[in-house]
Amino acid sequence: TTLTNLIENRLKNITDRWRDIYNYRINNYIRNSYDNLDSINTNENGQKPNNSGFSSFLIIDAIHQFSEKQLQLLNRGPTYVPPCQTSILSSCHSMDDIVERKYAPLKHQLNSLFSKHHINIALSLEIQQKISDQFADSFSVPIPSDLHQRALYEDRLILSIRYYLKKNNLILRRTADNMNTFYLGNRQEFETRAYDYVSKSDAYKVLLKKDKGNGDQKWQTELNHMVESMNLLLESLKNHESLNVDLYNGLLVDASEITIFENEISLVPYITSQHSATWRISKYLNELLRPFVDKILSTTTFRDEPDFMYQLYDHVFTKRELQSTTLFCAIKITNYYTLGIHKNMIDTVGYFLEDHFVTNKLEQVTIQNIKNLLHIFLYNNVFYYKDQIYTLTKGSPNTMSLSDTLSNIYVFVWQKQILKQLQLNNEFFGRYKDQVFFTWNNGTEEQLGRFLQTIRDKNPNVQFQKLIGTNVPFLNAFVENQNGELFTRVYHHPILPRYTLPYVVGHSKLAHGDWFRSALIRAVCYCSSIEHFNLERIYLELTCLANGYSLRFVETHVQNFFNFFHLHPMRYSRDQIMYNKFRHNWFNYTKIQHELSDQLQQFDDKGQLIHLNYLYEYGARCKFNEQFHR
Repeated sequence: TTLTNLIENRLKNITDRWRDIYNYRINNYIRNSYDNLDSINTNENGQKPNNSGFSSFLIIDAIHQFSEKQLQLLNRGPTYVPPCQTSILSSCHSMDDIVERKYAPLKHQLNSLFSKHHINIALSLEIQQKISDQFADSFSVPIPSDLHQRALYEDRLILSIRYYLKKNNLILRRTADNMNTFYLGNRQEFETRAYDYVSKSDAYKVLLKKDKGNGDQKWQTELNHMVESMNLLLESLKNHESLNVDLYNGLLVDASEITIFENEISLVPYITSQHSATWRISKYLNELLRPFVDKILSTTTFRDEPDFMYQLYDHVFTKRELQSTTLFCAIKITNYYTLGIHKNMIDTVGYFLEDHFVTNKLEQVTIQNIKNLLHIFLYNNVFYYKDQIYTLTKGSPNTMSLSDTLSNIYVFVWQKQILKQLQLNNEFFGRYKDQVFFTWNNGTEEQLGRFLQTIRDKNPNVQFQKLIGTNVPFLNAFVENQNGELFTRVYHHPILPRYTLPYVVGHSKLAHGDWFRSALIRAVCYCSSIEHFNLERIYLELTCLANGYSLRFVETHVQNFFNFFHLHPMRYSRDQIMYNKFRHNWFNYTKIQHELSDQLQQFDDKGQLIHLNYLYEYGARCKFNEQFHR
């Protein structure tokens, strides 16, 4: 008993110590918070945005009477997946049936892989059986009773939330910023806003309205006509020997596989592209164009947040280009996916390819054939919303990778007008998708504003907002010129919910662990002073804790971060010189990661990258993964 008491007291002391540490961190963060940025975050008209009412992870825009328990569940955000739902919903099935259901995706992927690489049938069956046995051994485990009770409780809670939403005409939607945040609002008000948006936007037009009676049959007829016209255009290209037979067969559209999803459109439309008529053509064109386009655009493109900061520091400290009067400009293109009508987009892509092709072909595909396929893709994107079928008159769905490639080309051509002026003074310039950043040493803020207004007048298709000054936020960074000295740190938008994690799909703990590490890397790359880095680190730790992750989860990732370069003392140091070296190490690390990422992308482009997954709820996941990789 004496030994037991000693152990219990030791555990209590450890718990109290952790509590004291995190209370200190919370108090320190609150005292030193740097997020009161009202003085710098005005828009072009000098206006400041108003805050909306929300809890940490639930934006509330309607009167409700949810219980405390219901709100607690909603506050976990859309990333949260209640545990063991497959098991409790399959309670009438045997354990073998449940395991087989979880194994099914991996089994299908392995069969496709063996077939693709012509693996001997006997060998493939032997491998499949071995993997299946290992899977059953790892996951044929009944879930603990406490976890089972929790799963049943949360299942009932979810049903009660759904019932309340339906009864009170409320909607619950994931926010469009890809954060782990729900929006709760009145359905009628929301749909009125959505209808106003769609009807007033010049990017969509109604293709077909649903009639009472035979509306569904008429829709299917129209959809079949659209598919037939696409296939006829593809057949015409094949007959003129513009497409070979294999490619033609690969791009043919099967009307039976097409589904028009109803899109619950908010102020940011999100058009589901899965099973769309244009998906195959989109995939083929993007695989053809993206590697070539990325190579051309690489000199004026930021790969990610650390790359932006690395390039900026290289410009400032290596080239010594920052003056005390240097201004920064950040541009946000607001219509990135609806930049122009389809004809203009096709023509712009054609001119771009002509300017950068040595020959008239890209991998044996002529520019004209690329334009022909783009025509089929752009003019046949449709979606269903509230008893009407819409077609896109500008741009293409932002859920398709090809849309990013096309917008990149269009903006690259547009930005040449800005670059032409900036290159005269050796200015810094770069872009990440719809965000542009550059320095300005050729006059005052007013002169730069007039220059950009000229660009806007000449190219009204590209709509953008601008921020100009000695300090601007860009790509989640706050960048400031302090009398010729560059100061940077992480920027948190004042009107967005605090302490939120990103929305992820799949195993949320693993995904958020990866995010936590990436966010720490971003923090060290962005924060020029060790004080602001420590504040951001504490903010990230609190974000994980506020979302229900344990102290062990946080401590493990933080220790791994500092131990990566064997600099654990850096965690408690305030030595700026040591921090600068630590930061330099991470900049070099990100460059190596970019090289590895390029290699993986090349494997993926060649179809040599294998993606495997399975359903997981409970069991020896790590054990199975280790055995599988052997």
